[in-house]
Amino acid sequence: MGIEFLEASPERVVGRMPVKGNTQPYGLLHGGASCVLAESIGSTGAVLHAGPGRIAVGIEINATHHRSATGGHVTGVATRTHGGRTLATYDIVITDDEDRRICTARLTCMLRDAPEG
Repeated sequence: MGIEFLEASPERVVGRMPVKGNTQPYGLLHGGASCVLAESIGSTGAVLHAGPGRIAVGIEINATHHRSATGGHVTGVATRTHGGRTLATYDIVITDDEDRRICTARLTCMLRDAPEG
């Protein structure tokens, strides 16, 4: 996928991904690739929120694809909207190199103690 993390904290995670190599047969950014970017940065924020000895498991993601991208990079910004002990939710906005919104997603992760061993 070629995802590069630019910033990461429990409140906000920023990552970018090339369009090339992540397209569907028509040469457009694949909607599933946008979801992979959204889940990757959102779950990173969730595990940072959860803290040491805990894990984050994605339990729900939704995405609205607003426009296509055919080249360059897309950048995702995940912003925490809820951070509790058992759930964390992030709103994710993905934009192209011209700062046009490509996708809006929301990810909820369940937070659990890490398995032993």
